[in-house]
Amino acid sequence: MYYWLDKKIEFPPYKVVSEEGVIALGGDLSVERLMYAYERGIFPWFNEGEPIVWYSPWERMVLFPNEIKISKSMKQVLRKKEYTITINKAFEEVVFNCKSINRKEQEGTWITDDMQQAYINLHHKGFAKSIEVWKEDELVGGLYGVDLGNGIFCGESMFSKASNMSKVAFIYLAQNCGYKLIDCQVHNDHLASLGAREISRNDFLDFLKIN
Repeated sequence: MYYWLDKKIEFPPYKVVSEEGVIALGGDLSVERLMYAYERGIFPWFNEGEPIVWYSPWERMVLFPNEIKISKSMKQVLRKKEYTITINKAFEEVVFNCKSINRKEQEGTWITDDMQQAYINLHHKGFAKSIEVWKEDELVGGLYGVDLGNGIFCGESMFSKASNMSKVAFIYLAQNCGYKLIDCQVHNDHLASLGAREISRNDFLDFLKIN
């Protein structure tokens, strides 16, 4: 039995979290609710046509920036620096690319039209940021996420149109933006190869200073 949200901006206690990490269903994607959720280690993740599903997974994939792993081949890419990097220059374009790009490991996208607009709204309020990687005037990679303002960045999605360019954005985020912790949400092999690892939800909540 899942907990359904109403208009009131609140979430149930963590003890109701399902085995899959679901804490609640429903509600909306307002700026206020999204920030309330992120500040409590909760994020939305659902497909088109489904109710909004809110997660607080038992194990949280995170990167401590000083633990980032850069392969020899990636170091060569960074040394050549055949690209330029900007911050918040093309937020909407980054989200659009994250939504639209084909990914081998999944069918379709979880970034629905409503999700796309919700993060644009967060960006307009100063809560969401993007990192863009350019080759000349072409956007070839990037990422976006939510800045909690306490040294924690909650990554949402990244994309590459040229080899390794999402890695360039992620490494830049880790090495140049002053974060103490980058939230990667759930395990994936790509981020694990860059040094991200799982910690318990309780440890993650401790970092958020709410446990």
